[in-house]
Amino acid sequence: MTMIPQVLVVDDQEAIREVCLTLGQEMGCHSTGVGSGREALARLEDEPVEVLITDIRLPDMNGLDLLKQVKQRWPGTQVLIMTAYGSVASAVEAMKLGALDYITKPFETDEMRLLLQSCLRRLQRHQEVVWPRERKPVVGPGQLVGQSPQMQRIMRLVSKVAQNRYPVLILGESGTGKEMIARAVHYNSPERDRPFIPVDCGALVPTLIESELFGYVKGAFTGANRNHIGLLEAADGGTVFLDEIAEMPVDLQSKLLRAIQEKEIRPVGSSKRVKINVRIVAATNRNLEVAVAEGSFRKDLFFRLNVVSIKLPPLRERPADIPLLVDYFLQRYSPANAPMRHFSDEAMVRLQRYDWPGNVRELENCIERAIALSSGPRMEVTDLPSSLQQSMTLPPVSGPASIRTIAEMEKDAIMNALVQLHGDKLLAAKLLGIGKTTLYRKLKEYSIGVPVRN
Repeated sequence: MTMIPQVLVVDDQEAIREVCLTLGQEMGCHSTGVGSGREALARLEDEPVEVLITDIRLPDMNGLDLLKQVKQRWPGTQVLIMTAYGSVASAVEAMKLGALDYITKPFETDEMRLLLQSCLRRLQRHQEVVWPRERKPVVGPGQLVGQSPQMQRIMRLVSKVAQNRYPVLILGESGTGKEMIARAVHYNSPERDRPFIPVDCGALVPTLIESELFGYVKGAFTGANRNHIGLLEAADGGTVFLDEIAEMPVDLQSKLLRAIQEKEIRPVGSSKRVKINVRIVAATNRNLEVAVAEGSFRKDLFFRLNVVSIKLPPLRERPADIPLLVDYFLQRYSPANAPMRHFSDEAMVRLQRYDWPGNVRELENCIERAIALSSGPRMEVTDLPSSLQQSMTLPPVSGPASIRTIAEMEKDAIMNALVQLHGDKLLAAKLLGIGKTTLYRKLKEYSIGVPVRN
């Protein structure tokens, strides 16, 4: 799934534009040119690009102002600055604002060629593979990052699933990005302009889940002073994402099954049925087949939701994606007007060797924390959480007995977090990159006692 880079050239001199466009096309890029900053922003609104080459002096705005807007709204775009001889100070300012490099005018064709080649090599190293160019999705919600074979297969599957209205079941550990996949399915579908409504089934009490999903009529229960439209009706033509579906009570599972099969609901307290038109995407980190065998999840609902299933691999099984994710989160959380942050080689090794029990969510929290604690653009091992600062040297494997299970490592991570945080479960869940409902379940599952705060 090789991405064809899109290059946009911004200059009011047609001759300069033509030179840059020709070089871009020679290198296999899709190249277009405009003569003003406003035209550039309008083009970016239609389709963000990978490389922006802009003059620092434009007829309608300063190139630095254009650079600021681009880095704020499309941080993944690499920007090359063209400036007249004698205005190098402006180019240096552009570098501080996030430009990748600059070139002075007039320039030799070979100079621009080398600069563009360097930019494209950087893109290749840090490429966020999302979709083939011919099926590029809406940028923002639903953006996926990864070049590993596992993520490539998932992207192709999501691309196909998005074109129909079948229910989708997303499986995977906490923090692997199940909601991101749900958004990708929705925002790459023909119904991308319709509502996308997420519902955390594990965070709501049963009565609240029922009234939120199905709605209620005035007088249905104490406090029901008016009619309330349920989310399944409000998402007309769109998608309802039911996260932690395994936490839904069994009696509500039967109502959900009927709603999916008959495409209609009956609000709480009403005798009338309401037609609905909505796609259901559900997700869970539990083994639903085991839940079915235990009787905590309806078999018929499992089969109805499992028309198409997408299983997300844990981050530890796709280490090739870690540098891409790190780069993505650095661009996302670095201050807009500050130099681009980067990790030292040693820190990057720690990031790649860590097991990431909280998966992508834990990695995101780690990068955000490192940016907040760092004092400069280069971030060291000391800017990482204590769990990553410890030695990452793996003990020699002498036999099966020396291999620790994932459950053992997960239990240790939870216990260490609770000890360091003096039993603060909410903060522990946040730093571990898991939901509070998941943490409570794990505490019970592993029989972990909570330390008493001093």
